[in-house]
Order: sequence, then structure tokens, then C-alpha cells
Amino acid sequence: MENKLISRHLRFLSQLMELHGENPFKIKSIANASFKVDKLPFPLNGKSIAELDKIDGIGKSIAEKIVELFETGSLKETEHYLSITPEGVVEMMQIKGIGPKKVAVIWHDLHIDTVGELYYACNENRLIEAKGFGLKTQEQIRKTIEFNLAAQGKFLYAQAEGVVYELTKIFNASFTGIKLAVAGEFRRSMEIINELVFVVAAKDEKAIFAGLNQLPTLTFSEQNGQSWLGQTEHGLDIKIICCKPEAFTINLFKATGNDEHVEAVLARIEYPDFQPKSEEEIYQKAGLNFIEQELREGITWIKKASAGELPELITFKDLKGTLHNHSTWSDGVNTLEEMALYSRDQLKLEYFGICDHSKSAFYASGLSIERVLQQFEEVDSLNKKLQNFQIFKGIESDILNDGSLDYPDEILKRFDFVVASVHSNLRMTEEKAMERLIKAIENPYTTILGHPTGRLLLSRNGYPVDYKKMIDACAANGVVIEINANPLRLDLDWRWHQYALEKGVWLSINPDAHRTTGLWDMHYGIHIARKGGLTKEQCLNALSAVEIAQFFESKKERILHDKRSIVL
Repeated sequence: MENKLISRHLRFLSQLMELHGENPFKIKSIANASFKVDKLPFPLNGKSIAELDKIDGIGKSIAEKIVELFETGSLKETEHYLSITPEGVVEMMQIKGIGPKKVAVIWHDLHIDTVGELYYACNENRLIEAKGFGLKTQEQIRKTIEFNLAAQGKFLYAQAEGVVYELTKIFNASFTGIKLAVAGEFRRSMEIINELVFVVAAKDEKAIFAGLNQLPTLTFSEQNGQSWLGQTEHGLDIKIICCKPEAFTINLFKATGNDEHVEAVLARIEYPDFQPKSEEEIYQKAGLNFIEQELREGITWIKKASAGELPELITFKDLKGTLHNHSTWSDGVNTLEEMALYSRDQLKLEYFGICDHSKSAFYASGLSIERVLQQFEEVDSLNKKLQNFQIFKGIESDILNDGSLDYPDEILKRFDFVVASVHSNLRMTEEKAMERLIKAIENPYTTILGHPTGRLLLSRNGYPVDYKKMIDACAANGVVIEINANPLRLDLDWRWHQYALEKGVWLSINPDAHRTTGLWDMHYGIHIARKGGLTKEQCLNALSAVEIAQFFESKKERILHDKRSIVL
């Protein structure tokens, strides 16, 4: 073991000790020794404790640690600290821009113990509220985490969206007379993008190939027939398929659907080598109704297309309001009025549902009962002030560890609607998670089940759930399930939308917005809702302001009816 490695071990130990608030003099001593060891002009290997003790800046205690490292390759003291530190917290210590003191604040004060949760907190603007943090530090941490995620070669849809926009501009500026379209996972609106696929049509394909090599933002590693494989400057794999103009449509079709879907459609066509003018023509020749790009996964939708049972997918224009939003009352960036006005004036919506955090979410400035009542007063005042717009009183109530909601019934009944969400104690067995969720779903005041698995894409798996039991319980209790539109969540997973819809469960595309611009995340919710086959007829916030007010009121009437029935 070289001196440099010994130095790293000692420095890591000092950082762990600082993280756990140990004696600062001892921490400084070990940190200084780490620096000294790294600069020594001779190797330490083979020296006894007595010999090491005589070296300036080491001393007997550190000499013993050095000998232990040479003999065992590790330190018992380091192993002890690692055993009492969550793995995600240790991972945070590798993030450029934050040292042990800041990690300790993130862990102990904000109760964040994974990098994924930290990234989510940065997007929610929660870090700037913590001691020792500012907007600049928060932004640096967010960018570092994004860089590390990119190094894994996987991108969120929202991240890939920016890359697609940049590349489209570059292609159109670099080549004339081309026809260009994005295909693959991105065109199908997959939540995670592993590879970007572009189809480029031009009369002179050789000129395109030659020009691709000149683009500064792309690095190509392989040419395979008509396809060029490489990477973007962001680290995202890319495939560019070049073809003649007359072959553009068939190549776009083949590059869009997954293999199973494409093969199944082409197998229904007698002469699959034809040159269609549109994708509609391809499906027509296959004896199918046109299948939207988001649905081109496998054969499920092919069967529905054959039977004429394809849904008319929801669009952003179908949304009449936005539910599950935060303001400066809890951990939001913008005031309640700013959020409402943005929804009305920029998104042209009819209503806004405020859902600040409940009292148990102290890390997010959750609302005490007194503050809930104060917020009600502001909502009432704004509803008198704002024209042609309605603010609904909601809350994102924590689902507590025993499955109960965060306020007593006399407070819960005063909200127009309640979004029930799990935010704490996420490391549960499936049995515990389901017990907790089912109890919350069965609570008569639960209107919407929020981000039902708690997942953070590319960062944190959700707690284990039995999807069928969860959805069945929502169906039985008239609870709406959220499609959390934050691109880090997109939860409920699109793969379970059809099961929910078939059971009669309504879905709600909620942005979980913490600032005005976050309201636009509903676009990502629309993408994933279309992928799951959602129509406006089963989307809660596609109801008008009058209709959703009636929906909330009917829910309250059912609660009163059920309570009277129990008394009788």
C-alpha cells in the first residue's frame, strides 16, 4: 500500500468523524496527518509504530492506524462509522461542492439519506432553506448529480428532451434539404432514455455521412450499414439512421416501435417492402386502426387496434385545472397567488388546487392546524379577488407510519380534497407498505393517492407494492390515483394505467409543482398518461371547475351518508 492510499484512508476517516460530529481536535489531527503522509519523500511501508511515531505530524495514535492499514487493508474505526451511516449519505460525500458538514445538515436536518432524494430536494428548492446553503450551492449540487447520472448512460425523458432540441437545431442548420425526425424510446415517451434515435432522409446520403463527422457535439464510434452509432457530448448514446426520402416513413416506423410491435405489424402486411407515404398507411395495410407512437410497445394495443378499441388519448388541451401544488406556505418558491395567477394566465386553466405539506413534514415547513386555517383565509380572499378562476383547498397529507392521515377528522373534512402521500420511513417490506397504503386509501377523507410508490427515477426504487391490491383498494373506495408529472417520478407507472382504468379508477395528472415553472411538468404527465392509454373521460383534472367542485362535494356527501348509516 502506497503513502497516497494511506493518506486517502486517513482523510476519509476524518470526514466520517466530522459527519458524525466527533471531537474537532481529533478530526484536525487525522486530517493534518493525511496531508503530511501524502507529501513524505519516503515510503511508510515496513516501519514500526515506534518509527512512525517519530515522524513529524503523525504521533502514536495515527502510527497505530497506519500499521493497521498495512496489516489489514482497512481500519476498524472507519468500518464502525460506515456501519452507522446510510450508504446514500456516504455517496453524498463524493459530490463536489459539499463537505461533511453540509452532508450532515442534509442528513440530520433535512432527513435526506440518498442522492436521489437530494436531487429531488434541489429541484424543489428545499436546500436553500438549510443552514449554510444558498442558491449557488444548490445549483452546483444539482448539476454535479446530473453529470454523475449521465455518466451511467441513462437520461430522464426531460433531460433527453433538451438534447433532442439542441441536436434538431444543429442538424437543420448543418444540412439543407433533409427530412428529420426523432424516433426510438424518446418518440415513444419512455420515462428513461438509453439511446436517442434520429432518422435523416436526404437525396445525397454520402453528404450526410460526411457532414456528421464534422459536427462538434457528436462522437461517432461505428457505422453499421445505414446507421451511425456514437455519443452526444452529454454522454447519451445516439443512433442516426440515414435513408433516401422515399424510405423515410418506413424507417421512422421501424425505428419508433419496439421490436415486438414492429415485427407484429409488418407480419400482417403481405408485401412489407412497400414505401408508404404515411405511418397511417402502414397500419391501414396491416388491417389496423392507427396506433399512436406512445402505444407502440408489444402487441397489446395491436389487438385493440384490430378490434377497433383504441382509446382517444388525452392531450394537454384537455386539462382544465391543476391539482397537487405547493407554495411558500410550505416548501414552494412562489406565493399562492403567484401560482394561481400563473395557472390562469399562462396555462389558461380554470382552477388551481393548493396542496402544501402537512404538519408531520417539518423538513418541508409543513402546516400546523393554525396555519391551515390561516391559509384557508387567504384562499377565500383570493377566490373573491380572482375572476373566472377557482382555488380549491387541498393538502398533501402525510400517510403516517400506521397508515393514518396527518390531521384529525375535524380538520380533514374542511379541505376540498386530500392528497395522501408517503414521505417517511420508505424502507418497508411489501407487507408493511401495503398495510400502510390500504389503511390510507380506506380513510374516507382521502381523495387522491399521491406518487403511489415513492420512486425517484434513476435514483431510488419505490417501496415494494402489490399494484393490483393497491389499485383494487382505490377502486373499492373511490380514490383517484395520481400520475405525478414530476419527470423524476412519473408515478403511477404507465404499465399499470390500463389495469387502473379497467377497474374504473380515475387518474389525475398532477405536477407536484413547487414553483410556477414546475406547473409545466404536466406536459410530462401527459406524455406518460398517453403511454398508459389515458383518455380525458377518466382524468380528474380534465373536469371543468364546476364539474370538479361537484366531484369534491359528492365525495363529502358520501362521507356524511356513511357516517349517518353507521349511527343508524
